[in-house]
Amino acid sequence: MNEKTMKMKNLTVLGGGTGSFTLLSGLREHPEMKLDSIVTMMDSGGDSGRLRDEHGILPPGDIRRCIVALSGQRPLLRELFNFRFNEASLNGRSFGNLFYLALTRILKDESKAIEAMAEILQISGRVIPVTLDHAHLVAELEDGSIIRGEGNIDTPKHDTEIPIRRVFLDPAVRSNPDACHAILNSDMVVLAPGNLYTSTIPNLLVGGIPEAIQSTRAPLAYVVNLMTMPGETDNFCATDHVQVIARYAGRMPDVILVRSTKISPGLLRNYRREGSKPVKVDPDRLRSAGVGLVWSADIASETSLVRHDPARTAQALKEVLAHFAGSQPQRLAR
Repeated sequence: MNEKTMKMKNLTVLGGGTGSFTLLSGLREHPEMKLDSIVTMMDSGGDSGRLRDEHGILPPGDIRRCIVALSGQRPLLRELFNFRFNEASLNGRSFGNLFYLALTRILKDESKAIEAMAEILQISGRVIPVTLDHAHLVAELEDGSIIRGEGNIDTPKHDTEIPIRRVFLDPAVRSNPDACHAILNSDMVVLAPGNLYTSTIPNLLVGGIPEAIQSTRAPLAYVVNLMTMPGETDNFCATDHVQVIARYAGRMPDVILVRSTKISPGLLRNYRREGSKPVKVDPDRLRSAGVGLVWSADIASETSLVRHDPARTAQALKEVLAHFAGSQPQRLAR
C-alpha cells in the first residue's frame, strides 16, 4: 500500500439497525479512517416507535446503536446505553432511548441531543440522522394494498407472498445538510447490510440523498445481505438487491462485497424453516447489470445465526478502499 493510500480516508456508511452497528463496530478499530454514519430515521417499531408516538420525537433506536458502535473504548457506557428494562412499568424500555428523550427535553433540539449523546460516549466519528423531519415509511404491495409504518413492513402481518412494488415516505422530507455534505466529501460511500426495504432504501427516499450519491466522485460500495428476508426479499439474489438500490439511488454500486464461504447445513435448515435462504451471488449477471467489481471475502460468522463478522468485514472494506485509492473509478451508466 503506497503512502497516498495510507493517508486518512473519509468513509461514509448509510444504513440502520444491526447492519450499520456491525460495520461501525469493525471500522472503529481502523483509526486511519474518518467515519461518518448516516442513519435512517423511519423506525416505528419497539421502544423507538413508542417514544415516537408518545412524545413526538425522532425515533432514537438506530441512532443509539450507531453511537454505541463507535464508542468502543468505554465498555460500561456501551452496556448502559444498550440496557433494556424488564420491570413491568418500564418493560422493553431502552436506557439509551430514554436518555436521548431526556436530552431533547433539556436541550430543546433533537440534533443537539444527538451531538451531546455522541460527545458523552466519546465516539470515534460522527453519527448523522439522514433527516431531521418526521416521516413514515409506506410500502405498496403488488396487489395495490398499502402497508404503513416501518414496523409493520419489517414484522409483517399481511400476506408475505405478495411482493413489495415500491416504498415511499409520507410525507416527503428533505435531507439533513450534514448527510449530503458527508456523501459529497467521502472517499468511499458504503451501503450497510440490513433489511433492504426498511433499513437501506429509506435513506434513499429522503430528498437530496440520491442526488448527493449521484454527484459524489467517491465509489459506491454495497455490503450484500447474507440471507433473504421473508416478506421483503424472498428469492432475491445479489443482482435483485442492487437493481432495487439503483432504482432508488439513481446509481448502480461500483463494487459489492459478498461472502466467499458457504453456510453450514444445520444453520441453513433453521433458516429455511423461517422462509429464509442464502443470497445467491451470480458475478456474470451482476456485471451485466452494471456492477463494476464483485469483491468476495470471508466476511460471515456463524453462531446460532449467520451474521457479518465486524473485523473481517471492516478489513475487506479497507482493502476495497485501497483498490480505488489514487484513481477515480469509471462511472457506470445509469
